[in-house]
Amino acid sequence: MEHIGNPAEILLVEDNPNDVELILHVFQWCNLSDRVHVAWNGAEALDYVFGTGPYRGRDIRTPPRVILLDLKLPKVDGIEVLRRLKEDEKTRTIPVVVLTSSREERDIVQSYDLGVNSYIVKPVQFDEFANVIRELGLYWRMINQPPVKEEK
Repeated sequence: MEHIGNPAEILLVEDNPNDVELILHVFQWCNLSDRVHVAWNGAEALDYVFGTGPYRGRDIRTPPRVILLDLKLPKVDGIEVLRRLKEDEKTRTIPVVVLTSSREERDIVQSYDLGVNSYIVKPVQFDEFANVIRELGLYWRMINQPPVKEEK
């Protein structure tokens, strides 16, 4: 999990404890787990990213390198989280990967219309799911080049 003073590189927004456990286990296996923060609902995710609520005072100048976002979330659903992230100039460029069990065309179309970077349906098989998580973590942490923020 996130260490004090080290900002999360991966924000995992997931309310299913079994999926969280599996994802964190795979990240630990890939040496990625020390920079993951888990938000258990959409409201907590927004508070974390924008430095509000219980995260007031968090340095928001260092956003996550990627957000893994479930769509079916309590309090604020994933579509609304995505909408708020992409409509705000400060958070628009944070890559967001929807990682959900929803294969509904409406969810896929709406996610891409709002600017999601990738839409992945969670595989049912444990090995497939673990492999997808491993590749996701490595790609977004090691391979992808994040946008450079210009100082104003």
